[in-house]
Amino acid sequence: MELDFERCYRAVDSRDQRFDGWFYTAVRSTGIYCRPSCPAMTPKRENVAFYPSAAAAQRGGFRACKRCRPDAAPGSPEWDVRADLVGRAMRLIGDGVVDRDGVPGLASRLGYTERHLNRLLTAELGAGPLALARAQRAQTARVLIETTDLGLAEIAFAAGFGSVRQFNDTIQEVYAQAPGQLRERRPIAHAESGSINLRLAYRAPLHAASLLDFLQARALPGVEERVGNAYRRGLTLPHGSATVALSPGDRWVSATLRLSDVRDLAPAVARCRRLFDLDADPIAVDATLAADPALSAAVTAEPGVRVPRSVDGFEVAVRAVVGQQVSVAGARTTLTRMLRAAGSFEEKGDLVGFPAAAVVADLPDSAFGMPAARRDTVRALAAVVADGKLDLEPGADRDESMARLMELPGIGAWTAGYVAMRAIGDPDVFLPTDIAVRRGARALGLPDTPAALAKHAEGWRPWRSYALIRLWRAS
Repeated sequence: MELDFERCYRAVDSRDQRFDGWFYTAVRSTGIYCRPSCPAMTPKRENVAFYPSAAAAQRGGFRACKRCRPDAAPGSPEWDVRADLVGRAMRLIGDGVVDRDGVPGLASRLGYTERHLNRLLTAELGAGPLALARAQRAQTARVLIETTDLGLAEIAFAAGFGSVRQFNDTIQEVYAQAPGQLRERRPIAHAESGSINLRLAYRAPLHAASLLDFLQARALPGVEERVGNAYRRGLTLPHGSATVALSPGDRWVSATLRLSDVRDLAPAVARCRRLFDLDADPIAVDATLAADPALSAAVTAEPGVRVPRSVDGFEVAVRAVVGQQVSVAGARTTLTRMLRAAGSFEEKGDLVGFPAAAVVADLPDSAFGMPAARRDTVRALAAVVADGKLDLEPGADRDESMARLMELPGIGAWTAGYVAMRAIGDPDVFLPTDIAVRRGARALGLPDTPAALAKHAEGWRPWRSYALIRLWRAS
């Protein structure tokens, strides 16, 4: 990735938080790397180098700054929205695929050779998939060291390291401290027994109310709930189940996780960040939308509106199918009936993740409470996801997944677009035939016929998904 030295240096000199996660500043005279907003004295030009990833800075021989903690910066918004191979790979690495399946597993998921994948990632990010996963493992280990009472050997394997020695060497190299020394610092207070407290950084502004309102209106009993300013839900993760409570704050979202297996910390964090769209660049989004006079007042009144995404692509797809041509409340009632048939969640005492595709595919007809055609669509969807023939997660090839989704009977452009936006993370989806969207358009003085509205929305590219959320709020 080409980084313009002058632009990067100006961002560092002004300590601009908007660039945290976009690039990293390495200082040759100290041997450390920082986020652009680090409060330390601005280094001299001749001592500075810029890297596109923390892994590249570590590969260059630099250690993480103890003051600004660059490994805790928001992720680059580029990897959050890009649909190409590198963007898909970064989302899968963030979800822990390399730790679970190795580089061969990552390459297989993406449909490319390991060599080609390594070459592309190194060219753009200055580090290959192993180095990128290693940087993430180091961050996961630091979180566990500082926020839990787990033994260091347990943490080593929970974070994905192959041995205690590898764990010790990596922590020493990245943080210039032994694991035991990191534990002495404990910058984050301990949670109750069995819980992990985290701070999930984001780029301001964040309009938390829009996220919480959206999720609350669609909350399914036994799976999720809003409690005051917090959102709680169950998660199904690679090694087990979990619950998370997310509470938005001024600079970060406070997260309390309860994991059945601590190896799931990295994927749990990745999915929580994805759900709240925390790696977005709201300044860029709002600037584009505010240029339209019809949206300018809404953007000024509610800056930083995000797209509520998902922790489970299959769950979003089922919600989309069930929600066809019915109200949000009606869809919620139907889904609640399905959940009870799938496992009587409300009787289990705590929140759990949405049922797996294989479970939904085997539900009896009486569990659905919807027209036979829609029931058959849900079953067909569950079958292809359970068989691995349809990938609805953020690492999927968007075009390929949408094409396969629309091959299923009963799934059209509205359903596929909704899934692309919330499950796969496409930032540029627009649904001009949606009744609530057209109602919101009328409220804002926009054309409300699908063709005219779609034409007007061309000016909102590449952020039409964010405009969609604003139109829904306006309705």
